[in-house]
Amino acid sequence: MKLSDFDFDLPDDRIATRPAVPRSSARLLVAEGDRIRDARVANLGQWLRSGDRLVLNDTKVIPARLSGLRHRDTAQGPMAAKVEVTLLDPGADGSWAALLKPLKKVKPGEEIIFSDALSATLERVKDGQGHLKFNLSGTDFDAALAEAGAMPLPPYIAAKRPADEQDKTDYQTVWARNSGAVAAPTASLHFDDALLAELQAKGVEISYVTLHVGAGTFLPVKVEDVTTHRMHAEWGRVSAEAATEIAATKAAGGRVIPVGTTALRLIESAGQSGAIQPWEGDTDIFIYPGFTFHVADALMTNFHLPKSTLLMLVSALMGQDRIRAIYDHALAEEYRFFSYGDASLLIPPTAEMSQT
Repeated sequence: MKLSDFDFDLPDDRIATRPAVPRSSARLLVAEGDRIRDARVANLGQWLRSGDRLVLNDTKVIPARLSGLRHRDTAQGPMAAKVEVTLLDPGADGSWAALLKPLKKVKPGEEIIFSDALSATLERVKDGQGHLKFNLSGTDFDAALAEAGAMPLPPYIAAKRPADEQDKTDYQTVWARNSGAVAAPTASLHFDDALLAELQAKGVEISYVTLHVGAGTFLPVKVEDVTTHRMHAEWGRVSAEAATEIAATKAAGGRVIPVGTTALRLIESAGQSGAIQPWEGDTDIFIYPGFTFHVADALMTNFHLPKSTLLMLVSALMGQDRIRAIYDHALAEEYRFFSYGDASLLIPPTAEMSQT
């Protein structure tokens, strides 16, 4: 299984830099069996029925991108230099692993000032990451970060425009509640309160799980033999309540449909025994063709990067030839790709859902 098997040509103008407004007006490609239909996210309920369960990731994206200044006395006098910081993971000791640019110029013990309220000291450098100790913690840190930070837009959007205040709303799900992600579960960005209420009135049930999406989700695969690729680890939790709900849906013959690859990876991590169980910890599960799905019956997801692990995941669910046909259709019909782009509902033949 080669990396080149998951490549395709994507015109640059198909990369969405802003989401659809309203959220549920985004386009929805429905791939059910050997059929492909073009719809809107607002029509999602047409392909779901009472007893189906959506699994939603309730992680909350933090404004993890910071711009600061480090001050140093030199032979030419006091000098200030700009430092760009992207927070990655909080440590048990209260420090944060982060990407610093330029990392080599910042010395351990140096302070970086981000605002009148927020600053951090570089404690150490390890594996290409800086570990920062901030001057604040808890709710004080959260408030100062919200004021000073910007949303960490994916690199393919950030290369086209800087993050702005609108992204603090756009790049967050309407049900976000557990802070810790540095990337959004983007398929979930298509939902608004009205759509959720409509689906629940139809009898579609909802469970929440938490996976804090890390910046590693954007790392390229660098090996030609994809089976040797090592995934980045991300922290997640499937509560006892969520596991019980999901198991009950499976037992009753309903379909379990994660919204986004993050929710799918998490519930499959919790279902490796063959049945969903309460679960908490770091997962580096890598799903590629040949994977046996124990929990997910279908998937709602956006359109993914060529040669990405997420493209491999949807190929595992639908089959490589089927995904090629789906992506060919999406390209021909000018769907918008990636985080702010359109969505797909991928339904394998074993879980077909008749349109009502």
